[in-house]
Amino acid sequence: MGGRGNRPTGGFDRHRRTLFQWAAVAALLLGNQLSAAAQPPPVLVLGDSISAAYGIAMEQGWVELLRKKLHAEGYPTPVVNASISGETTSGGLRRLPNLLDRHQPGLVILELGGNDGLRGFPLADIKANLQRMIELAQESGAEVLLLGMRIPPNYGPAYTEPFFAQYQQLALTHDLRLVPFFLDGIAGDATLMQRDGIHPTAEAQPLLLAHIWPALRGLLSATDAQTEIHP
Repeated sequence: MGGRGNRPTGGFDRHRRTLFQWAAVAALLLGNQLSAAAQPPPVLVLGDSISAAYGIAMEQGWVELLRKKLHAEGYPTPVVNASISGETTSGGLRRLPNLLDRHQPGLVILELGGNDGLRGFPLADIKANLQRMIELAQESGAEVLLLGMRIPPNYGPAYTEPFFAQYQQLALTHDLRLVPFFLDGIAGDATLMQRDGIHPTAEAQPLLLAHIWPALRGLLSATDAQTEIHP
């Protein structure tokens, strides 16, 4: 005997619940998008064994120390370490496009070339690979910090000097921040190098970070400003 006032409301309630569920999903998606937009783009480190913490615990490496320092200094910038022991400039060049697409970094720290030099690869090939990586990073909108390297003098000045000079030349050509010799003050010091004479010890890692921090801090400030203007 139910009249209009006693009509079942189950359909209306189900419809209302559905609207609330969709609203909750939309709010969650919007919140995720805003959170992603607020987070600055990461720093991408593309290097070889020196940046991959060869021979020491990963948490002792300079890249992990950088991650901790950024947090302590109040930078919300994530750090992606794409370094691989034994990596060459040709290997880095093959991997870089995917890394740029996947992580969309605001800054690329390029620490490659040492393995090429130790293997006596042609200087023109090394420089061309480094140059193309720089171009790809800049085309993606990222800043580049280039870490220079020296190789032992027994390779002869005809090879070692132009090898070292190429980093300065690339920095000038592409208007980059450059750390001329990443292992300055470390290489040749037996107390700071592992037994192989090539890889820095755990004790040397804070010095590596100290070498790049002044240039890196300036680049981080620039990328943070760009993020605020163009979220």
